[in-house]
Amino acid sequence: MTRKVRPGRNTAAAIAGTLVLAGCAVGPSFRRPPPPPHAGYAVQPLPARTASAPVPDGQAQRLVQGMNLPGQWWALFHSPPLDAIVTAALRANPTLQAAQASLREAQAELHAGEGAWYPAVSAGASATRERLSGNEFGQPGVSHVLTLKSASLSVSYLLDPWGGTRRQVESLAAQAEYQRFELEASYLTLTSSVVAAAVQQASLRGEICATRQIIRIEARVLTGLERQFAIGTAANTAVLAQAAALAQTRAQLVPLQKQLALSRDQLRAYLGRLPNTQLSARFALSSLELPRRLPVSLPSRLIEQRPDIRAAEAQLRAASAQIGVATANMLPQISLSASLGSESLGRLFTSRTGVWSIAAGLAQPLFEGGTLYYRRRAAVAAFQLAAAQYRQTVISAFQSVADALRALELDAEGLAAQSAAERAAAASLAASRRQYTVGAISYLSLLNAEQTYQQARLALVQARAARFSDTAALFQALGGGWWNRRDVGEVSR
Repeated sequence: MTRKVRPGRNTAAAIAGTLVLAGCAVGPSFRRPPPPPHAGYAVQPLPARTASAPVPDGQAQRLVQGMNLPGQWWALFHSPPLDAIVTAALRANPTLQAAQASLREAQAELHAGEGAWYPAVSAGASATRERLSGNEFGQPGVSHVLTLKSASLSVSYLLDPWGGTRRQVESLAAQAEYQRFELEASYLTLTSSVVAAAVQQASLRGEICATRQIIRIEARVLTGLERQFAIGTAANTAVLAQAAALAQTRAQLVPLQKQLALSRDQLRAYLGRLPNTQLSARFALSSLELPRRLPVSLPSRLIEQRPDIRAAEAQLRAASAQIGVATANMLPQISLSASLGSESLGRLFTSRTGVWSIAAGLAQPLFEGGTLYYRRRAAVAAFQLAAAQYRQTVISAFQSVADALRALELDAEGLAAQSAAERAAAASLAASRRQYTVGAISYLSLLNAEQTYQQARLALVQARAARFSDTAALFQALGGGWWNRRDVGEVSR
């Protein structure tokens, strides 16, 4: 006995099967990599505070575990000129503007890709006027002029039973997220570079000021030696040696001025300006305040805070989704299409002028010379590459935080040691001058004392600047507090 199948039940079963297939997606489902186990910044526990020194900017800095970092971290230096110039750079820097445009492009591509979830609907209309000759039908001398009008509405939809479209949209969303964090990385790099340039200029001005003071001291010594030589109480060799020392100190001033000029040109570039524009901001170490409390993010939080890690994670997610896209391309593709319209030699949309069609298509790749197979293998290899790059980014992030913390610890100790060295060199120079005046030491000993003091003064300025530079480097290594900024938008999904 032959069993009849009811059309309604068959259609319902087909629809149910399609919906079941639509609920799955081939390829791996992405999972965020967990933080590295037992991660930390140093083998030994970090000290609670740094050393201090009895000099400007010599106060101890306290490390606060889990302390949050403000979005405008440069404001912690309490320098209005620095705040103003960072704000100007964020407003006009071309690199940052390019990163913003890249994000907008990626988000637009994402929205365009999401259109594949919906049916494609198109409308068409045409009108054809044609003259027919009766000779074609064996009726010489007869002719007709016809006007054929048509209008139609077409709908087509590519089913996604294997989730290839969803994986493609997932990849586009990950690429938009990547550009989102690339923008944050550009933001952090720009602000850190501007602060570093400001600190460098402050350091160079301090070194130039110290060098000029040393030049004045050495010039007074030279004047005194020339007087003594004139009355016969000093040797000509001493006068020549002091003149050579003075000329050498003056020569050291030129490279410092050159570095300052180059640094100002670099700062103009950060501001999106040409070298011939005025730059009114002038920075000195005395205009900057060293933060007393420094945040130390928990290692598990660093993964969330670093833009480069989040960008690498987005690349990993995009590569994972591409495996699903490549897999779905190897499976059958099902398409549906329908059209409804009207054709007539007279008025449209009247009785007996309607036309319609319904179609379904199935396409299964059979042989393409291994193209689809090797594209999937390439997608798997790309995922493995992204995974390795992600691990390297995490390692580099922890290294940068560890380097900054260690540098801050040694900077404080170095400033204390350099402060003591400068005081000792100043006392030695004062004693050497008195002894040389009464003839107790040779001029060579006085010259050595002058050179020692000169080196100590410059090193002290550099040690003060290093604390500011490495403090900014720590803020950068911890991610710059972008999660506390109000101008951060979420990526559309």
